[in-house]
Amino acid sequence: MRNIDLSPLYRSFIGSDRLASLIDAANSSDNQSTYPPYNIEVLGEDSYRISMAAAGFTQDNLTLETRENTLLVEGKLPTDNADSQATPRYLHKGISPRNFKRKFQLGDYVNVQGAELSNGLLHIDLKRVLPEAKQPQQIPIGHPNS
Repeated sequence: MRNIDLSPLYRSFIGSDRLASLIDAANSSDNQSTYPPYNIEVLGEDSYRISMAAAGFTQDNLTLETRENTLLVEGKLPTDNADSQATPRYLHKGISPRNFKRKFQLGDYVNVQGAELSNGLLHIDLKRVLPEAKQPQQIPIGHPNS
C-alpha cells in the first residue's frame, strides 16, 4: 500500500488532532490482523452489537477498554508452566490458541453499554447517545397578537 505524508496538512489546521488521529487509524487498520473474526450488527437506529469469536477464552482472559473513541478488545491466554507430562500430545493440531488485540474506531457519542461472553462469542453492546444540545429540537410557531 502507498503511504501519503499528510504532515503539511496537519500544520495548516488548528485543532486538527481528531482529524489526524482518524487518518492515522485508517492507515493503520490495513496492518491489523483478521483474527479473531467478528460481526457488527445494527440492532436499532442508535444501537449496535459487536459479536467476536472468543473460543477458548474466559472472562478473566479478556479485557475491554475505551479511550478517545477507540474500543480496544484484548485476549490473553494464560501461559502454562506445567511439566511436560501434562502437555497433550497431538496427532493433529488444527486449533492454535493465540492472544489478540483488536481495535474498533467508535463514532462520536457512541458508548459501550455492556459486554457478555456466551457460547464462545463475546458480545459488546454499543449505543449512540446524543447530548441534548445536539438533538433536534422542535421550534413552535407563534400566532400574531390580535
